[in-house]
Amino acid sequence: MQHRTLGRTGREVSVVGLGTWQLGADWGDVSEADALDVLSAAVDGGVTLFDTADVYGDGRSEQIIGRFLDERGLRGEVTVATKMGRRLAQEPENYSAENFRAWTDRSRRNLGVDTLDLVQLHCPPTAVYASDAVFDALDALVERGAIAHYGVSVETVDEALTAIARPNVATVQIIVNAFRLKPLDEVLPAAQEAGVGVIARVPLASGLLSGRYDESTTFAADDHRTYNRAGEAFDVGETFSGVDFATGVAAAQEFAALVREHAPEGVTPAQAAIAWLWQQPGISTVIPGARSVAQAQGNAAAGAVPPLGEAFESGVRRIYDARLREAIHPRW
Repeated sequence: MQHRTLGRTGREVSVVGLGTWQLGADWGDVSEADALDVLSAAVDGGVTLFDTADVYGDGRSEQIIGRFLDERGLRGEVTVATKMGRRLAQEPENYSAENFRAWTDRSRRNLGVDTLDLVQLHCPPTAVYASDAVFDALDALVERGAIAHYGVSVETVDEALTAIARPNVATVQIIVNAFRLKPLDEVLPAAQEAGVGVIARVPLASGLLSGRYDESTTFAADDHRTYNRAGEAFDVGETFSGVDFATGVAAAQEFAALVREHAPEGVTPAQAAIAWLWQQPGISTVIPGARSVAQAQGNAAAGAVPPLGEAFESGVRRIYDARLREAIHPRW
C-alpha cells in the first residue's frame, strides 16, 4: 500500500481509504458484524483512513468505527474523517457556530474521542463557502481542541476552488473518477499548489466501474441507486456520478475492455479504476466503499497496483469524451 500526506493535516494516510456510507444506510442493509468484518479487512489490507459522516445511519457508522478502533487497539493509527451539516435543512444560516459545536460534540461521543481528526462540511449550499463566519467558527473549534483539522466535501469544481483558497482548509473531498474528469484538470493543480489534500469519493461511480452491472441490474428499494437516480433525495451526481444508468453500463463495458488490454494481469476493473485515481498527481487518497470482506480486500489491493501508463490514461479520456463529457462536464 502506498501512502501520501493528507494535505494540511500533515498526516500520512494510505492512498486507498475506506468510505463507510454503506455501513450506516442508503446501500441496503449491512449488519454490524458484517460492518466490523469490512473494517477489519480494510485495515488488514493496509488502509489507514476511514471516511464517515454524522448522518450515515444517524451516527451508526461513526459508532461502529469507534468500537472497532477500540477493539483493535488502533486509536491514533487510523485517521477518521467525518462530516457534518446534513442534520438540518440545507439553508446557509444552519451552518452556524452553535450547530457546529453541537454536531462535533455528537460525533466525538459517537467515535469516543476528545478531538476529531478531520471534520468536513458535508456538501453545504454554495453560499456557505463564501462566509467568513463559517470558517471563523471552524477555526474556533480547532482552537477549542474539538477538532484537529477541517475540510470540505463539495459537489462542484467551483466550490472546490473557492474552498482551496481558504487558508486553513486542510482537505477537499470531491467526486472524481473515470466518468468524472473535470476535477483532474482544474481542482488537482490548484490543490497541489496550495498544499490542500484531495479525497476522491465515488471512485467507482456507485459500482458502474466495477464492470459487474448490465441494464437489467436492480438494487434494493433502500439503496440510493434505486431511489436517487434523478436526484430525488440529494444531488444526482452522488448516484452513478450523475451518469444515466444505461449510458454508464455501456461506458463501463468499454472501460473493462481497456483494463483487459492495458492493465497488469489479474487487476480487476474496480482495482484499475481505483489505482488510476490515486496515481493522478494531487490526489491524496481514494475512498471506495465496501459491503463485503472480498470487496474491502480487493479495494485495498488496488493501493499496490503498478503505474497503468499512458495508453490507459488515453483510453479513459477517449471513453469520457465519446460517451460522457457532453452530459457530465458542464454540470459539476
